[in-house]
Amino acid sequence: MNKLLATVRLRLTLALFLCIPCGAYSDVNHQVQQLMEELRSEAARPFTAQAGLELWQRESDGRSCASCHTADPDVEGRHEKTGKLIEPMSPSVNPDRLTEIKKINKWLLRNCKWTFGRECTAQEKGDVLLWLTQQ
Repeated sequence: MNKLLATVRLRLTLALFLCIPCGAYSDVNHQVQQLMEELRSEAARPFTAQAGLELWQRESDGRSCASCHTADPDVEGRHEKTGKLIEPMSPSVNPDRLTEIKKINKWLLRNCKWTFGRECTAQEKGDVLLWLTQQ
């Protein structure tokens, strides 16, 4: 009985230890999922990661998301105009990404206007958020 209890305790401790990073990532997913639910009502179709990738790479007047953030969201970027360092966008590499809806909305608004000269649609926001969460 003691051996069984020790085994159960060990497994529970291991499970808890292994899920601590998962917990931080699930907060990211929860925030993004909450925002995506709001965007979904305005979107024309279901969000797709492929469309998010295409938006990330789409050029407008010589700019794209990848111009500053790089084509790989796992690495640091640099603002094309100011040269300011930009931390990786991928939540799996940078756990601070996509954790606050207010910040997500702020940066989507600012970056869409700078990159495309307009606000992104709910469809575009949902697509790129879905793609980023899968990185």
